[in-house]
Amino acid sequence: MTNLAVVLRYVRTHAPCSRADIAASTGLNKATVSSLVADLLERQLLRDTGLAENRIGRPAAMLTLQSRPYAAVGLEVAADHLAVVAVDLTGERLLTWRRAYPGLDGAPGRAEAAIAALAGRVVAKMTGQQRRVLGLTVAVPGLVGADGGVRFPAHLGRPDLDLGAALERGLRRPDYRVVVDNAANLAALAEYRAGAEADTPDLISLVGGTGVDAGIISEGRLLRGGRGFAGQAGHLQVDCDGPACRCGRRGCLEAVAGLPALVRRALPDTEADGPITDYAPELERIIALARAGDARVTEVLAETGRLLGRGVSTLAELLDPSVVVLGGTFATLAPWLLPAVEAEVKSRTAAPGEPGFRVAVSALAADAAATGGAMLALDRLEAGYLPAPA
Repeated sequence: MTNLAVVLRYVRTHAPCSRADIAASTGLNKATVSSLVADLLERQLLRDTGLAENRIGRPAAMLTLQSRPYAAVGLEVAADHLAVVAVDLTGERLLTWRRAYPGLDGAPGRAEAAIAALAGRVVAKMTGQQRRVLGLTVAVPGLVGADGGVRFPAHLGRPDLDLGAALERGLRRPDYRVVVDNAANLAALAEYRAGAEADTPDLISLVGGTGVDAGIISEGRLLRGGRGFAGQAGHLQVDCDGPACRCGRRGCLEAVAGLPALVRRALPDTEADGPITDYAPELERIIALARAGDARVTEVLAETGRLLGRGVSTLAELLDPSVVVLGGTFATLAPWLLPAVEAEVKSRTAAPGEPGFRVAVSALAADAAATGGAMLALDRLEAGYLPAPA
């Protein structure tokens, strides 16, 4: 299986390519490569394009990934919506859905049922197109246990969600792998597999929203930590005299740069109307005021960018990435945040000269976690978990 995965990975990153190209680059002998390619063709993971490479001697048939008959599915659970992405083996979009979502504060089991029902609909859509589902991953903004149980941040209104078991029941014990994973981890995987910074081996995805989280790619692999909880960047302290955080400390990154904190400072009149359950209108209002040059809003965004830059610098000092990608609301507000982030990062560089990493803005921000969920199933292929021959 290992050599099959090696060949599959090479074709993904170098297609179109020939059997001779694979042998020369991987160190496998030509006979072995021919046998492995035959196996992958039988499994319908590769296809022969029918085209030949121009070279001296016998023409070489060119190989690419097969776009059919498989699909991989990612589903993101956000505070006010569910997002679904399905892709084929090449990473091309087959489906993108976004559905309004009542949130997690309803009757027990209601949220799990809604998530499982949407997962079932997208799987039915793929099988109706004669595609075999390789895997389904649900991205959640919380800590995920080995059993698929989720501990959500308090600001989502529900402390726990028995999601893994609900999905298994709702999907009737599927023959494909069902995974529940942290949304920031999956956003990082999406950036690594499909973003503007694709194939950067050391990358951090810092995602803003109602909370703040980081996903970490180290040497081309997702860094999870001993309990799978790596990347909890929201509770890095960036301002000793800052506002109280829900964790009990003061000046955490989430307490100064999370969306609730940002709305509270930029739009102080908003909370007079009662608790906010949907931040999208407030975010749109902040953007409109920033574009109009509103002094309060631009000042708040600049200060948020400066504090965000402190958090970025701390993460970079610890993990030494090549790039830190700002996602979620940080990407949406990047025109106003990024200059202050970059200035703060530069001012805090320990070594003389420029920082040893770049700060970039995600091009996948709207559905990065759902995309990463779909990519996780493709990632497993390259780890050697291949479907049986048709």
